[in-house]
Amino acid sequence: MIRQFSGLLLAATVLTAAVAAQQPAALSAQQPAAQPANAQPAAPPPANDAQQQSDPTQDVGAPVIKIGVNEVNLIFTVTDKKGRYNPNLQLHDFALLDDQKAPAHVNSFHQQINLPLRVGIMIDTSSSIHSRFKFEQQAASEFLLQILKARADRAFVMGFDVTPSVVADWSNNLDALQTGVNRLKPGGGTALYDAVYTACRDKLLDNSRGQEPVRKALILLSDGEDDQSRVYLGEAIKACQRSETLIYAISTNWTPSRGKGDKVMEQMALETGGQSFFPPSVEDISKSFTDIEEELRSQYALTYTPADFKYDGAFRPIYLYCNDRRYLVRAKKGYFAPRQ
Repeated sequence: MIRQFSGLLLAATVLTAAVAAQQPAALSAQQPAAQPANAQPAAPPPANDAQQQSDPTQDVGAPVIKIGVNEVNLIFTVTDKKGRYNPNLQLHDFALLDDQKAPAHVNSFHQQINLPLRVGIMIDTSSSIHSRFKFEQQAASEFLLQILKARADRAFVMGFDVTPSVVADWSNNLDALQTGVNRLKPGGGTALYDAVYTACRDKLLDNSRGQEPVRKALILLSDGEDDQSRVYLGEAIKACQRSETLIYAISTNWTPSRGKGDKVMEQMALETGGQSFFPPSVEDISKSFTDIEEELRSQYALTYTPADFKYDGAFRPIYLYCNDRRYLVRAKKGYFAPRQ
């Protein structure tokens, strides 16, 4: 069932030139729509409650968000211009266009969400990163220890050079995941685009609809230089968009100037709603992982029903803004509608 919020208002919002003729909807409701992370959801029937308590994978502290078959789940981050997170905004603080139209209904809005994580750790094992490989392994292991906290969280570990290789499959067993990280060995060329495409297609793509959402992300450690892939950069990005996966890219290029690979890493993060990091030295990789963890714990979740939704497999662009222009919103650029 789609729960409708009453009183969806329209407000004029200045957009970029690409959508200057359109006005996004000012998201607001007569009844309070925002629910803090510590808000208690309505009690389910006793049978379901008992079932949840007996499920070892259930994160009982997470808000329950049901997704309808024609709804969009939008997870996004809000920062000021200095990069500081603002987790305290309300629904009416945002304006939204889906395929250049205001949404038909806003169905739920949560601050500081605690949805289950699905995180892929992707480590470049090509010969070009040989000298800093141990630092990457150590930082990745520390990140796993910090990020996988809820019982419902899952991660996998993939290394890639000429071909991608999953060395630890989906698990919240930290020993198994760390063993996978330690099994990686550097050597060979770099097929970055192939690895991202494969990870999204085989590990993160889920065509099922109407289920509770999770936060899906790829943490990518690489210099961004690709010399072996069979797919193009655009195809890898589309695979992320189809699987609704954010890329957090950590560059391992510590030369004084940004190279082509850095631009690739930045583009993949931007197009998927993630973020790119350029640590000044190998010792600073851990700081990038810490920043990613903070962001994953400081996000909003918005579900809505698009206007004129069609099950045609087409790409539908999203424009999400904060009405207070002191704040910047980072979200995915769009999504692919399912086919019936």
